[in-house]
Amino acid sequence: MQHQHNLFTTMRSLNLAEGCKGTQVYAPPPPPPPQQPGNNATGGVGDKFLQHLQDHLRVNSIRSKSSRTYPQANVVVSPESLLPFGLPLTDLLEPRIDPSLKFPDLVDQMAQVYRRIDSCDQSERSGAYLEQCAVFKGLSDPKLFRRSLRSSRQHAIDVHAKVVLSSWLRFERREDELIGTTSMDCCGRILECPKATLVSGYDPDTVYDPCLCSGASSDVQECSTSEEALDYDMSFCIGDEEVRCVRYKIASLSRPFKAMLYGGFNEMKRGTINFTHNGISVEGMRAAEIFSRTNRLDNFPPHVVLELLKLANRFCCDEMKSSCDEHLAHLVGTLDEAMLLIEYGLEESAYLLVAACLQVFLRELPSSMHNPNVIKIFCSVEGRGRLASLGHASFKLYFFLSQIAMEDDMKSNTTVMILERLVECAVESWEKQLACHQLGVVMLERKEYKDAQRWFNTAVEAGHLYSLVGVARSKFKRDHRYSAYKIINSLISDHVPTGWMHQERSLYCSGKEKLLDLDTATELDPTLTFPYKFRAVALVEENQFGAAISELNKILGFKASPDCLEMRAWISIGKEDYEGALKDIRALLTLEPNFMMFNGKIHADHMVELLRPLAQQRSQADCWMQLFDHWSTVDDIGSLAVVHDMLANDPGNSLLRFRQSLLLLRLNCQKAAMRCLRLARNHSKLKHERLVYEGWILYDTGHREEALAKAEESISTQRSFEAFFLKAYALADSTLDPKSAEYVIQLLGEALRCPSDALRKGQALNNLGSVYVDCEKLDLAGDCYTNALNIKHTRAHQGLARVYHLKNQRKAAYDEMTKLIEKAQNNASAYEKRSEYCDREMAQSDLSLATQLDPLRTYPYRYRAAVLMDDHKENEAIEELSRAISFKPDLQLLHLRAAFYDSMGEGASAIKDCEAALCIDPGHTDTLELYHKAREANTTDQK
Repeated sequence: MQHQHNLFTTMRSLNLAEGCKGTQVYAPPPPPPPQQPGNNATGGVGDKFLQHLQDHLRVNSIRSKSSRTYPQANVVVSPESLLPFGLPLTDLLEPRIDPSLKFPDLVDQMAQVYRRIDSCDQSERSGAYLEQCAVFKGLSDPKLFRRSLRSSRQHAIDVHAKVVLSSWLRFERREDELIGTTSMDCCGRILECPKATLVSGYDPDTVYDPCLCSGASSDVQECSTSEEALDYDMSFCIGDEEVRCVRYKIASLSRPFKAMLYGGFNEMKRGTINFTHNGISVEGMRAAEIFSRTNRLDNFPPHVVLELLKLANRFCCDEMKSSCDEHLAHLVGTLDEAMLLIEYGLEESAYLLVAACLQVFLRELPSSMHNPNVIKIFCSVEGRGRLASLGHASFKLYFFLSQIAMEDDMKSNTTVMILERLVECAVESWEKQLACHQLGVVMLERKEYKDAQRWFNTAVEAGHLYSLVGVARSKFKRDHRYSAYKIINSLISDHVPTGWMHQERSLYCSGKEKLLDLDTATELDPTLTFPYKFRAVALVEENQFGAAISELNKILGFKASPDCLEMRAWISIGKEDYEGALKDIRALLTLEPNFMMFNGKIHADHMVELLRPLAQQRSQADCWMQLFDHWSTVDDIGSLAVVHDMLANDPGNSLLRFRQSLLLLRLNCQKAAMRCLRLARNHSKLKHERLVYEGWILYDTGHREEALAKAEESISTQRSFEAFFLKAYALADSTLDPKSAEYVIQLLGEALRCPSDALRKGQALNNLGSVYVDCEKLDLAGDCYTNALNIKHTRAHQGLARVYHLKNQRKAAYDEMTKLIEKAQNNASAYEKRSEYCDREMAQSDLSLATQLDPLRTYPYRYRAAVLMDDHKENEAIEELSRAISFKPDLQLLHLRAAFYDSMGEGASAIKDCEAALCIDPGHTDTLELYHKAREANTTDQK
C-alpha cells in the first residue's frame, strides 16, 4: 500500500485536464465518584445566563466533565430570567411542510406502486422500487424505506445504479460514525460490497450471498515480459529510444493500428516508426507492447496504466481501454485518490474509473459533502454535464445527495444546487413531483417566497397535490392570506379531507373556525403535532399552564416528538416546574443532541446548565435508583432523562449509551437509537462488548445472520450476558420449531448465569417465560414471570396474565393486567391486552381507552370493526378501519378491510387494499391468497 501511495503521489505531478429488543439494563450501579474540589458553580443564575447567551453557539464540553457539585442553598430565580424570549405565542407557530411526497389517498398511491413493481420489466424494476422508497420516505417506519432501498439495489443492472444504491444503504447505517472503520470496508455481502458494485449485470438472486472480498486469491499470475524467442519485426521510436514490437500483435489492438501497419500507409513499409509526438513515453509504449502479447496490466504502476488509457482512447483500442479502466477502478480506495483519478476518468471517458471515484465520494458522505472539489463535481452545471456524458448523472444519485444535503443544512447554497441538479435529472412524473416539491420547501425555508411558490406550482402541475400546501404558504408569507385560504379550501372540497389539509387551513382562519379546523385535524390524524402545540400555547396565553401541559401530554404519551418536548419544557419553565423542564430537555437532547430551543435561539445544552442548579441534585448512585423506579413504572421519557444526566458525569459509559438505545427503540425513535448504539460501540473498551453492539446495529438494520455471527464471536471471546441475550433474541425472531425453541431456552439460561443486574435479569426472565409459553410449558413460564416481578420487572404482569388465560383462569388474568395498568405510566398496551380477558362491553371500554391513550395501536380498530361486522354493520366497520388507515396504513388493517370489502362484493376496493398491503409486505401469505381470489372474482364479474 505504501508503494501504491508513492505512485499516486508521483502521478500528481503529471499535467492533467467520491424492534425494540427488550428492556435491557447493564452493570450494577457503580459507587458515586468522589467530588472534585474547586469545581463548584459560582456566580448568580443571571450572570451564568448572560454568559451562556453570549456563547450559545459554541459547543459545550459539559458532558466530558466528571462529577460536579452545585450550591445547595435555595436559588430564587424568576421565570423571566430563564425565558429571555418570553413564552411561546400562537401567532408565531406554524407547522413545517414535509419535504417528502404526500398524497390525499396514500392507499391508492401504494397500490399503484405495487402494480408497477409487479408488472414492469426487469430493466425497470430497480427504478420502481426507488419510487417506492420515495413514497415510504414520508412514513414513520424507516424499515420500510430501507427494505425498498435494498430491493432497488437488488434489481440494479448497471454499475452506476449499484454504486449509488450500495453507498446509500451503507449511509443508512451511518457506518462513517464507527471508529476504526473506513469508507471502503466491506460488510461481507454482495449487496453492499464496493468491489461487487463495479461489476455490471442483473443477478438479483445472489446479492445477499457472501462476497469474495475475504476469500479472493492473492496469487497474481506472472506474465512473461522477456524478449527472448519473440519474432520482433518492427520498432516504435520515441525520442532517442526504440521499443521493439511484433507488428501483427500491435495491429490486433485496434483498427487504426491495423490500418497504419497493414493498410498501405508509409508505416507499413518501415521497420521503425517515429512515435515521438503521440503523447506516450517509452515506458508507456513498452507497456503497450507487453499488453499486446499478454492482455495483462498487473505489473504496471498506475501512471503507466493511465498512459495506456490515453493511448487506447487515441487509437480506439477498445479492449486495452476496457482493461485499463477496470484496472484503475480497482485501485481507487481513498478520497485523495478519487479526487485525482476522477479527472483522468472524465477526460478519457473511463466509465468504471469514474464510477469507482464516485463510490468513494458517496461512501465518504456526509463528510465529503464539505469538500469543495467534490461539491464542484456534484453541484455545478458543468460538473453534472461531465458526469452525464459518461452516464453517471442520474436522478437516484441526486435523490441520495439531496437527502443528505437537506439533513445537513436545509438553507445552504449547496442544498439548492443539488436540488437544481435533481430537477434537471427528473424524467418520470413522480421524480418531477419530488424534486420540485423539495426545492420549494428549501426556498420557503430560505424565505425566498416567490421562488418557493414557483417550484411548488411546478410540483402541482406534475401531479403532486400536497404541494398546494406550499403554494398556499408561499402566498400567505407574501400577505395573500385569503388566496391561501381559497387554495386549501378548494383542496378540502375536491378530495376526501385529511388531517394535514385541515391543519393547513387553520393557519388562514381565526377564532373558533381556526380551533375547529385544528380539532378536525387531530380527529383525522392524531399524529400531527402542530394542533396539540397550538392548543397548548393558546391555553398558556389564557394563563392555564396545567391544562397546556395536559394537552401536550396527550401526544407525548404515544409519540416522542422533539418539538412537543421542547414546548412542554418551555411551558414548565413558565410555571416554575424546573424539574419537569429539565427532564424534558434531557430527553430532547437524547433525541436530537444539537437541538436549538426557543425558535432556534439557544442550544438546549445551555438550558440544562441553567436549570440544573434549580433542580434536585443526585449522585450517580441516586440516579441508578431513580432509573430503576422510572423503568419499573414504564416511564420511558423519565428514564431517558436520568440516563442523560448520568452520562453527563460519565460520557464514556458504553453501557449507558446502550441503555439509551433500548429506550429509544421502545419509543419508536430508531434513528436516535442507532446513533446511541454507535456511540456505545465507539466508547466500549472491551472487544466482546463492541462485538455485541455491532451485532445489535446489524440486527436493527435487517442483517440478522451477520448479527448472529457477531454474537458467536463475542461468546468465543468472553461469555457474557449480552452476547447470549443477543444470540437468543436474534434466533427467536423467526417462528421457532421445538428444537430451536429449546436452544433459545438454553441460551437465555446461559445469559442468566452470567453476571448482570436485576433489571437486566428481569428482561431475560420475561423473554424466557415467553418462549416457555410458546412451548406450552406454562408452569415454567409462570415461574419466570413471577421471578421477574420479584425484581420489579413490571411488564412481566402481561406475561403472567397470558399464562393464567391459557390455564383458563380468566379472572386472574384480568386482575394481573389491572396491576400493570395501576403501575405503568404508559399503559395503553395494558388496557389493550386486558380487553382479551373480559366480556365484550368491558373490552370495548378498555380498547376505547387504549385508542385514546395511543391511537397508533391498531388492534382496537380491528376489534371494533370485527364486532361491527358481526352485527352486520358493514359500512360502520369499513369506516372504523378507514379512520386508522388514513394516518397509519398498517398491513393488518389493510388486509382486514380488503377481506371486508371482498365479503361485501366490492372487488375493486378489495384488490386495491390488497395491493397496498402487498406494497408494505409483498410476501404476506394471507393477503396474497385474498388478492388472487379477489382478482379472479373480479375478472369473472367483468365477463
